[in-house]
Amino acid sequence: MMRALWTAGTGMTAQQFNVDVISNNLANVNTTAYKKERVEFKDLLYETLSRAYILEGRGVPVNLQVGHGAVPAAVVKNFATGSFEKTDNPFDFAIDGNGFFCVLGPNDEMLYTRDGSFKISVTNQGKMLTTSDGYPVLDEYGMEIIFDFDLDLSKLIVSEDGELSYTDEEGIVIPLGQRIGIVDFENRNGLESVGKNLYARTAACGEIIYNEDLIDKSTLRQRYLETSNVQVVEEMVKLIVAQRAYELNSKAIQLSDEMIGMANNLKR
Repeated sequence: MMRALWTAGTGMTAQQFNVDVISNNLANVNTTAYKKERVEFKDLLYETLSRAYILEGRGVPVNLQVGHGAVPAAVVKNFATGSFEKTDNPFDFAIDGNGFFCVLGPNDEMLYTRDGSFKISVTNQGKMLTTSDGYPVLDEYGMEIIFDFDLDLSKLIVSEDGELSYTDEEGIVIPLGQRIGIVDFENRNGLESVGKNLYARTAACGEIIYNEDLIDKSTLRQRYLETSNVQVVEEMVKLIVAQRAYELNSKAIQLSDEMIGMANNLKR
């Protein structure tokens, strides 16, 4: 009975963590380029009461084991592309594919994002393409993207491969000599979420793969943003399932407590 108490307790803890992850998905249903998460569980240590054996042609064909509950093992992001929403803003970009934008973090570390809602920040060098938090967006060589002060950025054109250009007064397209950097990873699930729609690379990601080296290249969509890939109905179903599992584990604890109480009252 004591085993049942602890086992059901691990189930309640695991389902509480599951509800936390589902709640985060629902909270980010309108977050640009947010990727929904899913909890993976694993069972805990098993106590073997009797082992299967065969002796002289006879024996027991199965083990007699009892488990000790469950525990969250991993939180896995689903990097499926969300829907594209048209914005008509020349500084909004959506990646059609598996790639990521490169940005320079506050401590000069390289960070990555799918959120292409960029802004223009005025610096001493010129007009810089940045994220909403002012982090510089980098080109294919890891350099900051800076425009001249006199450049009319309302006429900015970005091709599908990220090449920057603009249209002059005579309608001629003039290249700017820079291309927005897009990269991918051998293992995207190894990326660490650091908030603000940003990811940091870890050793589990493997090597960085630049877009031009990919067979299936990502493309850019200017004046579009990628929406969250969270499906509200799906998350609500998961929430109900997690709630019921939590409730059943609590019932198991109540039942175990009642059984222990009956055993304690046998002397009466």
